[in-house]
Amino acid sequence: MKKFGFSPKRSSSSFIAHYPSPSRFALPAPTRSLSDSVMVQTLGLAEPVIVKWDPESSTYAKVTSLFYENRTEAFEFIKIVNKLHKAMHSLAAENSNSELLIRAQHLMQIAMKRLEKEFYQILSLNRAQLDPESVSTRSSRTSPRSSLSLTELFDESDDEVRVAGELITEVEDAAEGVMKDLKTIADCMISSGYGRECVNIYKLIRKSIVDEGIYKLGIQKLKPTHVHKMDFEVLDVKIQSWLDALKIVVKTLFHGERVLCDQVFASSDSIREACYTDITKEGALILFGFPEIVAKNSKKAPERIFRMLDMYTAIADRWPDIVFLFSFQSTSVVVNQAVNALVKLGETVRLDLTEYEALLNKESLKTTVAGAGVHKVTFDTMNYLSLLGNYGVLADILLDNPPPEKVQMPETFIDRSFTEDSPAPALSLWVTWFIFVLVCKLDAKAKHYKDVSQAYLFLANNLQHIISTVRSSNLRYLLGDDWINKRKSEVQKFAANYERVAWGQVIDTVPKNMSAMTMTAENARDCFKKINTLFDETHRRQLAVEIPNSKLRDEIKVSVARKLLPAYTEFYNAWRVEMGKNRKYAGVVKYAPEDIGNALSDLFFGSGSASASMSSSLSESRTSLSR
Repeated sequence: MKKFGFSPKRSSSSFIAHYPSPSRFALPAPTRSLSDSVMVQTLGLAEPVIVKWDPESSTYAKVTSLFYENRTEAFEFIKIVNKLHKAMHSLAAENSNSELLIRAQHLMQIAMKRLEKEFYQILSLNRAQLDPESVSTRSSRTSPRSSLSLTELFDESDDEVRVAGELITEVEDAAEGVMKDLKTIADCMISSGYGRECVNIYKLIRKSIVDEGIYKLGIQKLKPTHVHKMDFEVLDVKIQSWLDALKIVVKTLFHGERVLCDQVFASSDSIREACYTDITKEGALILFGFPEIVAKNSKKAPERIFRMLDMYTAIADRWPDIVFLFSFQSTSVVVNQAVNALVKLGETVRLDLTEYEALLNKESLKTTVAGAGVHKVTFDTMNYLSLLGNYGVLADILLDNPPPEKVQMPETFIDRSFTEDSPAPALSLWVTWFIFVLVCKLDAKAKHYKDVSQAYLFLANNLQHIISTVRSSNLRYLLGDDWINKRKSEVQKFAANYERVAWGQVIDTVPKNMSAMTMTAENARDCFKKINTLFDETHRRQLAVEIPNSKLRDEIKVSVARKLLPAYTEFYNAWRVEMGKNRKYAGVVKYAPEDIGNALSDLFFGSGSASASMSSSLSESRTSLSR
C-alpha cells in the first residue's frame, strides 16, 4: 500500500514461492494479535482471487477482461481488495513493521495493476456509451426537471415509440453499467492510495475525446494578426461555425463530461474538480477566447455589429450553464474569459453604432431617387435598425451609453416620457436618434427636386417606409404608438401638399356647383380645353412618380379622385350633349369621367406603361361620343 511506503521488487511468481500458502503459513500462536489473525485470514481469501487475475501469472489473465468476463467475479474482486486494504490499515496502526504488511502490499500492487488495466479498457472500449452527448442526454432525461415523454420526443406511432423507448433504455442501461463499473474501480483505487494512477488514465482518455470533439466542431485558436487580415466574408464563416459549435460544446460536450466526472469520482470532490478542470479548461479557454479575439481584431464593416451581437447573445443565453459547468475555483478562469468576451463584444457593438452614425452623417445630400420613391439610405438604415431591434442584449450593452447628440432632437420628434419608461431607454434613444438623423438627410435631399410636388411625395414615401418598418418590427416597442401616430400625421401632411401642388390646378379648373352658375357654350368649350391641357400635362408628369406603399398609393388616388371626379362628372353631364351636337365643338370633350378614373388608377407605379391603356380608353371614349 503506497501510503505505508512499501515498494517490494519481487515478481508475483517469486513472491508466491517465497511465501507459503495460508495453510502452510503460521505465526507463533502466543505472539499473534487480533490484527495479525485478521490479516492472515484476509490473505488466505485474497491471494487466490488476486493472483488469478495477475496479467503476469497467465496468458488467460493477460488477454481477458475481468469486468467483461464475469462482472459478478469483478465485484467480488473489488470487495476482496477493499477488505485487504482495511486489514492492512488495521495492522499498520498496530505493527507497521509486520512482514504480513509486505505480503499484503505486494498483493495490493498486483490488484491495482489489474484495476488500472480494467479502468483503461472500460474507458477505451466504451467511447460510444460514454459519448458526452449520450451521457448529457441521459442526465437530462433522468433529471427530475425533465418532463418530456417519449411521445413528445418521437412523432411516431405507438409501436415505433415503444421500439424507440426500448432502444433508448437499452443504451442507457449499458451506459449506466459502464459508469457504475468505472466508479467502483475509481473508489477502490482512490481509497487504496492509487488515485493518481486512476486519474492519469481517466484524464488521458477523456481529454483526447473532448479535444477531438472541439476540433471537429471547427473551434481553433486564432492569432490576432490572422483575424485582422481576414476579409469579413471569410471571418463570417468562422463566426457561424463558432455559433453552431457553442451550443453543442456547452450543452453536450462540457455538460456530458461534467456529469461523467461527477459520477465516476463522486467519492472525492478534489479529484472530481481536478479531472474536470484538466480535461475541459484548455478547450473552454479557446472557445470563449474566440469572440474576444474577433471583437478586438476584425475589420470594420457595417454588418459586423450583427455578428458581435450574435456571439454576445449566444454566450448570454447560456450563461447559467457556463457558470454551473465552471463553478470550481480552478475553472474560474474560464468564466472570467467568458466575461471578458462579453465586455469586448459590447465595446465593439458600441463602436460600430457610432461608426454607422458617422457613415449616415456622411451621406450625400444631393442624391435623389427618380420618381420620388424610397431612397436606398432609407432602406439600408431602417433594415439596419429593424435588425438591431431583434437583439434584446442591446438593452444591456447600451444601458449607460445613450447617444451623445440626443439633446439636439426636437421635442416633437421624441416622446421623452415613453422613452424614459421604456424597458430599454438607451436603446430607444439610439433608435430615435438614428431615425432623426435619417429624416434630416431626407429633408435635405428633397430640396434638390426641381418639381416641388415630387419633393413632398419623396418625403411622404420615405417617412411611410420608416413607419411601416417600425410597425412590422420590434422597433414599435422601442418607439411607441404615439411616435408612430405623429409620423403618420406628417406623412398625411406631405401627401396633402403633394396633391395641392401636383393636382391643384386641375382640380381648381373644374367648375363647381353647376346648378348655381351661368355658363355659355363658349365658356364650357374653353373650360374643357383647359381641363384637357392641364390634365394631360399633370398626368404625363405623374406617370414617372412612384408610391411603393399600396395603402398610401390608394389613399392619394382616392383623395385626388374625390376632389376631381364628382365636379367633373357634373360638368361633363351638363355639357356633353351640347358639345356633341355642334361641329365647331368637336373633340372638345376629350375625357369621360371613367377615363379620368382609369387614368388615376394607372398612376404611381413608377413607369410609363399606363399611357398605352389610357390611349385605348380615350379611343373607346371618343367612339362613344361620336355616336
